[in-house]
Amino acid sequence: MLLSARTAPKSAGIDDILTVIVHGKEKEEIAVEMGKIARQRQKASTGFKRDGQNLRDSEAVLLVGVKGTRKFGLDCGGCGYPTCTEFERAAKKLGQDFEGPNCIFKILDLGIALGSAAKIASTLNVDNRIMYRVGTAAKRLNLLPEASIIMGIPISAKGKSIYFDRK
Repeated sequence: MLLSARTAPKSAGIDDILTVIVHGKEKEEIAVEMGKIARQRQKASTGFKRDGQNLRDSEAVLLVGVKGTRKFGLDCGGCGYPTCTEFERAAKKLGQDFEGPNCIFKILDLGIALGSAAKIASTLNVDNRIMYRVGTAAKRLNLLPEASIIMGIPISAKGKSIYFDRK
């Protein structure tokens, strides 16, 4: 999965994707942080509690992040600024979960890397699910310090996918 994310196509061949496999104590720290977020956000975010339990029940989690605050150089305006120079000069701010603004091409690269990693897990019959909330907790814990956005892909190999019937 790491190899698939690493070798996934990237805009202009520029690699701003970051990956790491987390298990054991670090995986539990992410689940604990997800519980903290669930308590802080209360009813608006019960998914953090549910996904935290999914993470605990998983063997490991692949974190995939992107250095999304770097400019691409196309001046497309997808970031909300007319030029890449203005985007680059804009203050980078931490929102509720992630840092921004982000270059749309870097975000597309993140999506392609995530899809590639999830695809290879599926090809190998490893149950997995891309989880935004895992990435939120990983960002809070600074597990990929250079990443402006992080997503998690927990993996499991049981008789039935633990990511299918979630409540």
